[in-house]
Amino acid sequence: MAILAIDPGTNQSAYCVIGDDNAILAMDIMPNDELCSFLQSEHPKVLHVELTAIEMIACYGMPVGRETFETCVWIGRFVECLTQGHPLLPIAKIFRRDVKLFLCNSMKAKDANMRQSLLDLYEPIGGGKTPQIGTKTKRGPLYGVRSHIWAALAVAIYYQENRGKEENQYF
Repeated sequence: MAILAIDPGTNQSAYCVIGDDNAILAMDIMPNDELCSFLQSEHPKVLHVELTAIEMIACYGMPVGRETFETCVWIGRFVECLTQGHPLLPIAKIFRRDVKLFLCNSMKAKDANMRQSLLDLYEPIGGGKTPQIGTKTKRGPLYGVRSHIWAALAVAIYYQENRGKEENQYF
């Protein structure tokens, strides 16, 4: 089962597709309107995607700015694009707090902690100081993962390991 995970943003978003063995099948960061076109295209079918997981916004009692609301709008647009292009594809809402607890056992985990937890999940077969990522000449399984793709990968891994549990919510 391939999972397409999205880390939404205000202007651009990241996606990552992983297979049953958590191998990365595709990933990219692109402007939101291009990602919508990608989601409506045949690409998810070609990659044999059976489910999409989108990181959701949640209220933690703190004030938020315009960027947070703009991201909420894009989450809705991505759901719309997916349902138009692939009406039978389930879409799971994944909350960042759940991903943090799953990967790091702490709500206080930062991006660096989550990145390290993800690195620990993969075989260190590449070259360089971080063999899970590797180098251009000796690539590791996470070669090319950067920036917001880490968050998309975290969402995908979380769902892969927790699919079927009742706390997962769907659109």
